[in-house]
Amino acid sequence: MRALVSVNVGAIERNVALLAAQAPTALLCAVVKADGYGHGSSEAATAALRGGAAWLAVSTAVEAQTLRSAGIEAPILVMGALTEDELKLALSAEADVVAWSEFFVERLAALGGGRVHIKLDTGMGRLGTRDRELATRLAQQAVEAPQIELVGLMTHFATADELGDSFFDQQLAAFSDWTEEVAATAPGLIRHAANSAALLRDSASHFDLVRPGVACYGLDPFGRDPAGRGLEPAMEVSSYVACIEQCEAGESSGYGRSFIAEQATFIGTVPIGYADGWKRVFSNNAELLIAGRRFPVVGNVSMDNTTVDLGADGGGVKLGDRVTLLGTDGDARLLSEELATRAGTINYEIVTSFSARVPRRYLADALGGDR
Repeated sequence: MRALVSVNVGAIERNVALLAAQAPTALLCAVVKADGYGHGSSEAATAALRGGAAWLAVSTAVEAQTLRSAGIEAPILVMGALTEDELKLALSAEADVVAWSEFFVERLAALGGGRVHIKLDTGMGRLGTRDRELATRLAQQAVEAPQIELVGLMTHFATADELGDSFFDQQLAAFSDWTEEVAATAPGLIRHAANSAALLRDSASHFDLVRPGVACYGLDPFGRDPAGRGLEPAMEVSSYVACIEQCEAGESSGYGRSFIAEQATFIGTVPIGYADGWKRVFSNNAELLIAGRRFPVVGNVSMDNTTVDLGADGGGVKLGDRVTLLGTDGDARLLSEELATRAGTINYEIVTSFSARVPRRYLADALGGDR
């Protein structure tokens, strides 16, 4: 197999259990949108439920329907914006939906109703309403509509992953104040706000339900080493050495000749490229693991292939040797957080980028094995 994404569902289960233990007074809603952050939505959802999740959250109606088609019966929250057709699909999947406008609540009622959560935008500046009075009216509108069940109140933090940033505290206070106001006329609603970073940062953000996403997959929401928080990365990405060629001084490798050998060396070609989700920004800007050793990526990453410098003696590398692009090999590790730093992005983007062209293999506690 030219390239492979291996997912340790046991790691997801343990990560969720660890997160649930850190929010003991709240239910846990595992976010499995974007195909489970690239790990596989139904597989990730099943593992999360085994780990103690009570709810699941997605972004689209299709994602909710996919989980139902896989036989998953847990409550599902569709957090994203929905057209009328998408709303119908979400309701057919018996999913909860999110409202922030009178128009949406009216359409929900016209379609026969359903379970809804009202979203106050306390500072994310994205989905939701910034108008606190409108949010309160929407809650009352939902309560008064006999075919609608008002289930929860929610918001989303903009800077929870920036430790020490006071805007997080401002958002938390604004949401707390609003939920107290709504509770005066609509008690017993599920209040939820905490993403992974907020869950780990401040127990005051836990309320009745927490919504961790990236941490469920063993990634650190603060961009640091996840082991420091007891998290286990669930994804490994591997390929193999498909070609080894000697490269003399002055010879080059890859499009644009961005790598020209200063001295004789050996170049290994690994059949994975940017069409697979191994980003072009890693050209001359990453390392791969072979037999527990790091080797630098040289030349431009192409659509289907990546080249590495094996050194003047070939590094003991043989054709067919396993190559780790993300994960562990012996005592060596390549973390999403390291790749994100090299790419100038976040670890979320690293794991969600691997395309459908790379098959997924699901394991429990057997990562780092044979290709």
